[in-house]
Amino acid sequence: MYDLILYNIGQLILPVFKDRPLKGKEMKELPLKANAAMGIIEGKVAWLGSSAEAESFKASVRIDIKGKVVSPGLVDPHTHLVFAGSREHELSLKQAGIPYLEILAQGGGILSTVSATKNASEEELLEKASFHLERMISFGVTTLEAKSGYGLDADTELKQLRVIQLLKENYPVSIVPTFLGAHAVPPEWKGKEALFLEEMSALFDEIRENRLADFVDIFCETGVFTIEQSREYLQIAKDKGFGLKVHADEIDPLGGAELAVSLGAASADHLVAASNEGIKRLAKNSTVAVLLPGTTFYLGKDQFARARKMIDEGAAVALATDFNPGSCVTENLQMIMSLAALKLKMSAEEIWNSVTINAAHAIGKAKEAGTLDIGRSADFVIWDVPNYQYIPYHFGVNHAQSVFHAGKNLWERIDYRGIQLSPAR
Repeated sequence: MYDLILYNIGQLILPVFKDRPLKGKEMKELPLKANAAMGIIEGKVAWLGSSAEAESFKASVRIDIKGKVVSPGLVDPHTHLVFAGSREHELSLKQAGIPYLEILAQGGGILSTVSATKNASEEELLEKASFHLERMISFGVTTLEAKSGYGLDADTELKQLRVIQLLKENYPVSIVPTFLGAHAVPPEWKGKEALFLEEMSALFDEIRENRLADFVDIFCETGVFTIEQSREYLQIAKDKGFGLKVHADEIDPLGGAELAVSLGAASADHLVAASNEGIKRLAKNSTVAVLLPGTTFYLGKDQFARARKMIDEGAAVALATDFNPGSCVTENLQMIMSLAALKLKMSAEEIWNSVTINAAHAIGKAKEAGTLDIGRSADFVIWDVPNYQYIPYHFGVNHAQSVFHAGKNLWERIDYRGIQLSPAR
């Protein structure tokens, strides 16, 4: 007796699980099961087969998918979910061509968000983050990473991490917390970056003891933290037992990708300016290149990360929203899938692997999320589309019909089709 059976699935997407991310040509392989069915018991996948076989099975609930697509729940491996305030007033400055560093000098940019976040209570941050999280879920995300990084001091960074813990307790989705205290250099620490990193690394023991973060991240970039500073900081985090992530080579090719690989980081993120050598090293290792085309798009830049070169040379690639209030203000991972097709020249198969199994590897969740198999959590999305290629093709809308985590329906689209509407008067 199954708790739930889905049948008449037109295409069931089943990304391949390995003990490492899919790399290079492997990313073009996307197993599909046509005319499929899936049985769920106690929140886990208990059976996969054909619709014909499912006809004789008993279940408490049966859902006719009517030939639509079912995929694993999407995984967003890079978000800045918890913050206060917003920065819509900066859009006109960007349109006028005013450089980000000048906006920053005027008290805008990340400093504006840091100020608002410091002044917000945990309750206020929780309410705002909950709004954004619920929107992410509506777009099909059932597993995500959430960073701190808008405090740049001990109290506010810990406050953000506590809010992420509250989100984990309040929402039936998987959230991976990352400590990004080294997100920027506060004005009062300019010229004393090494001392600031000492202040942030002094929090590692408390964060570890209270299980407030699984990963430590740093913004390794011109004008922020150098390769040497980043290496020392991340090595301390690694020695404390944290997984590592790096904001790498977003603007200049400093060698952030090479640094991430050398330290065994789970991911190197951004990589718009990654060097040829950095790409070669990614290809030879299992550090995931997490690409954020929404950020490049929102900032109005022409140069996107070289996803084609990365994949063709054998690297593992994942995609993420980089949801944040300054450089990528969207919770819509489906939109990122379209940008990956249009701007990164990725195939539909590569894109699906990048938002499922490879994204799960990038945040240490590949054994739990990113694919559907017997014994795994029943995290899945029913898509109101005719085939898996359709979502990257039809951009800017929400194609999700229903979103499930551990076999429970988290979100359902209101369907007006078939409803008799009264004529306007």
